[in-house]
Amino acid sequence: MVFNTLTFVAFFAIVLAWNALPVSWTQRKVQLLLASYVFYAAWNPPFILLLWISTIVDWYAAQGLVKAEGPARRRAWMLLSVVANLGMLLYFKYGGFLLQNFTALMAAAGIDYQAPKPDIVLPVGISFYTFATMSYTLDIYLRRAAPARNFLDYALFVTFFPHLVAGPIMRPTELVPQFEMPRRATSRQVAFGLGLMTLGLFNKVVLADTLLSGAAERVFDDGRVPGMLDAWIGTLAFSAQIFCDFAGYSTTAIGAALCLGFAMPDNFRFPYAAVGFSDFWRRWHITLSSWLRDYLYIPLGGNRHGPVRTWLALMGTMLLGGLWHGAAWTFVVWGGLHGTYLIVERELRARYSAWTPGPLALFGLGLLTYTLVNLTWVFFRARDFGTAWQVLRGMTGFNHDAKPILATVFIVCVVTVVSGLLVAHWTMRQRTLESMVERASPALVATVLGLMAFAIVISQGAGSAFIYFQF
Repeated sequence: MVFNTLTFVAFFAIVLAWNALPVSWTQRKVQLLLASYVFYAAWNPPFILLLWISTIVDWYAAQGLVKAEGPARRRAWMLLSVVANLGMLLYFKYGGFLLQNFTALMAAAGIDYQAPKPDIVLPVGISFYTFATMSYTLDIYLRRAAPARNFLDYALFVTFFPHLVAGPIMRPTELVPQFEMPRRATSRQVAFGLGLMTLGLFNKVVLADTLLSGAAERVFDDGRVPGMLDAWIGTLAFSAQIFCDFAGYSTTAIGAALCLGFAMPDNFRFPYAAVGFSDFWRRWHITLSSWLRDYLYIPLGGNRHGPVRTWLALMGTMLLGGLWHGAAWTFVVWGGLHGTYLIVERELRARYSAWTPGPLALFGLGLLTYTLVNLTWVFFRARDFGTAWQVLRGMTGFNHDAKPILATVFIVCVVTVVSGLLVAHWTMRQRTLESMVERASPALVATVLGLMAFAIVISQGAGSAFIYFQF
């Protein structure tokens, strides 16, 4: 079940009505847990077993950590959680990738090894709920948090349907305490939550699916050689598409949770107005960035052991972050480019620490950041390196035999949406959506949301699943 379907609209209406019934707080939590299982089972019911395994293993691992005497026993319980979670993730997400690379390695060594083709289906959302459950045991192991008081609160934290399949990646300290005391959404929360859901679905259905996806698909998937204009328009289209798609999901999820009386953290803060790549990662997929920082970058040494160790920690974190997004070497290259950007930026900041850029320089640095981020999106979107190089050659004007791919209507749509997106991000760079809504007149807000809702209804998008479901 995806947010951009009538099935979800009916499901969510039932959940809201069910949640408003005059029953005990425990009963309401049980209802939300059952609704979350129904939401997940709509894709593939057997995969609920994996969700149960992850939930139960980490619950008992956390209990074992609390009761364990001595560091060896505590480490054993922590390793149980890590091995169980990463084992499932490795098998389902990376099993085919590892087998393919092992076969290629054998062939390079002159060994004719023909492996059977793996028949592995990737469970939707496994990367997200794996990180969520691992953070529970890791926080307890690191003594950052206490375990949940009861199994129901913990199970609901793992399974809560707004964040279950594509984030935001929740920490137990952010959500479990909200389940401990009775909560009901106020009328103001419901109104703002429905507004966020409308904004999120507008981003997904109207912008990402209807106005942007067509240009990206023609440039990256048709197999034709793109010229400079087509290559740049296709890349900019995907750059805007993936933001509108993923930020649209996160905004809808946050709005759905708010309608039920629960708060979830922001996942995007206008990233295409970032000045520098550390700023970009403070604005893009914020919950993943903070997860990688706390559980990977800092344990690898962070910035505490000299520049070389810091470079290695940055590069290792971004390479693994790239691989988290998909089982392909193109994602590793995407992560490696971001790691390189972060290392170079760090050294430049250290060398020119006394320089304070003015408004024009700040805008120029922001434009440079946006351009270089777009180059990385080529590897993220391309199916293989051949396609990536072909698009990059087009962007640099080296595809001399290229013929036009995109019709004028695609170019106009992409330029219009991307321009509007950049203006919105730079306008909102130091602001929040909440502050803007508070200052605006209710009539204006209602009019804008009404127009968005109308555009969603008449949209001709394909109704496709969110891009990050494949991760």
